[in-house]
Amino acid sequence: MDDNHKHPSNEKKMKFRLNLLGAKNGNTRWVVLITILAFILSSSLSIISSSLLEDVNIFFSILIVLIIVLVGIVFDIIGIAVTSADESPFHAMASRKYYGAKQAIRLIRNANKVSSVCNDVVGDICGVISGTASAFIVFKISQSASGIVASLVELSFAGFVAALTIGGKAIGKTIAMENCNYIVYKVGVVAKFVMGRIGFGKKKKKRNPKKNTVNK
Repeated sequence: MDDNHKHPSNEKKMKFRLNLLGAKNGNTRWVVLITILAFILSSSLSIISSSLLEDVNIFFSILIVLIIVLVGIVFDIIGIAVTSADESPFHAMASRKYYGAKQAIRLIRNANKVSSVCNDVVGDICGVISGTASAFIVFKISQSASGIVASLVELSFAGFVAALTIGGKAIGKTIAMENCNYIVYKVGVVAKFVMGRIGFGKKKKKRNPKKNTVNK
């Protein structure tokens, strides 16, 4: 029997420390916060989507499901792009005062949090809501159809939504990794625009004390 596969006795082994929760980096509080936020949003949005689907016809119900799936794919692309992007070109852009470059740097530096929100919170919530909405649509169709037709509709529609979600995210991952810097910059531009509209991050003007002095 060949023993070449065995570890040579004259080679050293590197030992790594495994940090599961990232307590030293202060990520434990973030994990708890994002878990609670995901639970609240998922529960509330599922109730809202179910109530909205009751008042619309089948066509608009299917359209709502497709929009939810599309939102999940878009946020999945953003989350992967942020984790794959390179920070160095955005520093050159920020030094030249490019619009949204500083926001892009912040996104990359907080890639773990941005990825958690985009991929886990928004992506998983969209998956849960689309599944709930799909089941509701199948139930509405099955009320006006026979047993065999209802079963075929259930299988075909559920399979269509699952295939669209998985296939869309698979294509999105390739797009995100090949165009990560472009996507992150565009998200930074949108973030800059939104922050400017809501007045977030604006510096308050300092009062000049000389203006309040009275010339004697």
